[in-house]
Amino acid sequence: MSELRVMTTGLRFPEGPVAMKDGSVVLVEIERQTVSRVTPNGKIEVVAKTGGGPNGLALGPDGAFYVCNNGGFVWRDEAGLLRPVGPAADYTGGSIQRVDPKSGKVEVLYDRCGAHKLLGPNDIVFDSKGGLYFTDLGKARARDRDWGGVYYARADGSRIVELVHPILTPNGIGLSPDEKTLYVAETETARLWAFDITAPGEIKKQPFPSPHGGRLVAGLGGFQRFDSLALEANGNVCVATLVNGSVSVIAPDGRLVRQPKMPDMYCTNICFGGAGLRTAFITLSGTGQLVATEWPEPGLRLAYEA
Repeated sequence: MSELRVMTTGLRFPEGPVAMKDGSVVLVEIERQTVSRVTPNGKIEVVAKTGGGPNGLALGPDGAFYVCNNGGFVWRDEAGLLRPVGPAADYTGGSIQRVDPKSGKVEVLYDRCGAHKLLGPNDIVFDSKGGLYFTDLGKARARDRDWGGVYYARADGSRIVELVHPILTPNGIGLSPDEKTLYVAETETARLWAFDITAPGEIKKQPFPSPHGGRLVAGLGGFQRFDSLALEANGNVCVATLVNGSVSVIAPDGRLVRQPKMPDMYCTNICFGGAGLRTAFITLSGTGQLVATEWPEPGLRLAYEA
């Protein structure tokens, strides 16, 4: 892998990068509570103020940005490393938001699924039919934590269904190139799971002893934690990996293909852009950086671009 180049610094826990055709990268700053744009020359521009804790970000079929808002955190800054340490004092739940990229208007599409409130929506991916899959990691408190879930919803706010519950700290989410497999990464177990999609918003679950119907793809040993993910065009899953600060590239058969290291233990997200989708944009959240590097394989083209 080629050397990292720093696109910008001073971001307040960036995540959810989306590479734009004009060379900019739109992302969220969770601590700053904004959707922000990083221009090719490194300037940071606020697109919208979301409140709470904007976490995941994706472009939808209408050209709007869709945000997984986790509801907010308490933050600690220690020796230049910013990190979340618990739910915000004013936390009341999470939501899925729609952001108009021109006006910055923020609209809440979903804050519950049936009788159940969304707790901490985290990561999001659209399929080519205009539906969105997202994870809800939940919140951790001093003496307990929430069970998480995986959901499917329509971008117009008309339908949301629960696909998986309970699941422990579901974080990164992505679709295989043929959209027949949904990948979900668990943070605390460092496990990557696969769910077989039978129709948009429908999955076939595996029987016991699967804890939630998923197929185990890989589990990494040692003290590692999984965050967001993106796919290469060849189907490999690139999972941003916490603590050891790396991107774990995992083949569909579970092989660890490579694991390039990053200079931040909070390596949280990766997306692809540039010519041939050969540039990887990576958020180093603890130190507030967005970096770029040429990637050994082209990234998978997402359903919607701008």
